[in-house]
Amino acid sequence: MYNLVVFASGNGSTLQSIIDNINNNNLNAQINLVVSDNPNAFALQRAKNSNIPTYIIKNKNFNDRDLELETELSNYQIDLIVLAGYLKMIGPKLLDKYKIINTHPSLLPKYGGKGMHGMHVHEAVINAKEKYSGATIHFINQEYDKGTIISQTQVEVLPTDTPETLSQKVQSVEKIQLIKVLNQFANNEI
Repeated sequence: MYNLVVFASGNGSTLQSIIDNINNNNLNAQINLVVSDNPNAFALQRAKNSNIPTYIIKNKNFNDRDLELETELSNYQIDLIVLAGYLKMIGPKLLDKYKIINTHPSLLPKYGGKGMHGMHVHEAVINAKEKYSGATIHFINQEYDKGTIISQTQVEVLPTDTPETLSQKVQSVEKIQLIKVLNQFANNEI
């Protein structure tokens, strides 16, 4: 069984997609822990609804948070950490110890970096009158959205699209793409 830990800061719809695909036998994995920096994140409720342990990060300071997470995660078997809407930088202790991937709602390297998440990305894409956007899954490093790209899926941006409609399109392909990538990890193809 492939062992995942999922980090999420918000709603957790990507987390729910992973849970659903595991439950439907579309992904041979298990989620051993859900971590959040936001005690009000609905992702935590989604985890509890599926009897997945949760952990809320206590430290706000970057180095203290890195040490805290290193200590907490040492209690779990982990093959891969998935950042699914997690908005904090990951520290070097975790980067040195674990394989960590992130989902991002644009075709990196465009529209990445600090502050470029969620609707901010989709608004920037619409304002730039891009013809295409999409989803990127990448390894993480010490720079926001600069890690090696694993997979990208493209969607067309229509003149009638709003940030909200573009978000829906990107999220739908992002979830399918993530499950494909997670299956590749589980099958030792990545």
